[in-house]
Amino acid sequence: MTETPSDAQRRVLLLAHTGRADAREVARECARALTEHGIAARLLEPEAKDLELEPTQGSSGAGWIETVTADEEPGEGCELALVIGGDGSILRAAELTHASGTPLLGVNLGHVGFPAEAEQDDVAITIDAIVARRYVTEERLTVDVTVLRGKELVYSTFALNEASVEKAARERMLEVVVEIDDRPLSRWGCDGVVCATPTGSTAYNFSAGGPVVWPGVEALLMVPISAHALFARPMVVAPTSVLAIEVLANTEGSGVLWCDGRRTVDLPPGARIEVRRGARPVRLVRLHQAPFTDRPGGEVRPARGGLAQCLRAPTPRGGPARCLRRSASGRWA
Repeated sequence: MTETPSDAQRRVLLLAHTGRADAREVARECARALTEHGIAARLLEPEAKDLELEPTQGSSGAGWIETVTADEEPGEGCELALVIGGDGSILRAAELTHASGTPLLGVNLGHVGFPAEAEQDDVAITIDAIVARRYVTEERLTVDVTVLRGKELVYSTFALNEASVEKAARERMLEVVVEIDDRPLSRWGCDGVVCATPTGSTAYNFSAGGPVVWPGVEALLMVPISAHALFARPMVVAPTSVLAIEVLANTEGSGVLWCDGRRTVDLPPGARIEVRRGARPVRLVRLHQAPFTDRPGGEVRPARGGLAQCLRAPTPRGGPARCLRRSASGRWA
């Protein structure tokens, strides 16, 4: 980590999808605005290089640029992480800051961006809110995931959205036994099983036919994927429950575990995957304290994994419904 003039100075971790030109432009703008307001902008070394930003020293009330490696707990000492990108960028940021518990504030440049709080046009408003500390944080339930072979722990991680056990080969089904709280529930031949949080209920869980669960509801979800069974239905269980999936030893196909679509491990026959409530939640920054906003003639509907930010606009009879998003400035567009 580069040296800074004062460890008491405010810091914001700036994470960006630097593979996109628009994300690079917004990230440079955010770095400049933060330092002009006397706040240090911390970046990962490879991203600072992509943005052509060199470490600097602050002076006369100005902030500075500092760089760290991903192994240095990049969120440690930062009041929040400002994430420039889409859903994948926010999930990556959650991975980088999980140990430090740094709150995440997303600026959406992706196609959906439901966990994000602001849009690209709201950068100035977002920076003003950070400078004035005009925001609140909310905790999102996570899951801790372990993989066992017999009694041996072979892998452990966490997930904000979901942990999914999937078949490794297209031509083979995965034979599994699923359990809840050490009680066998059923045996399926399937393409996989999704274990999701309320935040992830509108991600993979939703695509697999699972229910949408409001983020404030504490629960865990288990959803089979293309199960070859008459009674394989999505389930919502208590947050204290432990979900278990065992890949049968006599199955012809092997499996793979995906966590948030980012971290993966192979699952040989006989592997047992346990999913339980995470010991450490992920904190998201909100610029609006109200859980949803209504307006005459419109119907509020929940956004994927986040607060209700999407509103189905009234349309002429026979016309297609369109989805409006509320920006950080309060505008609908």
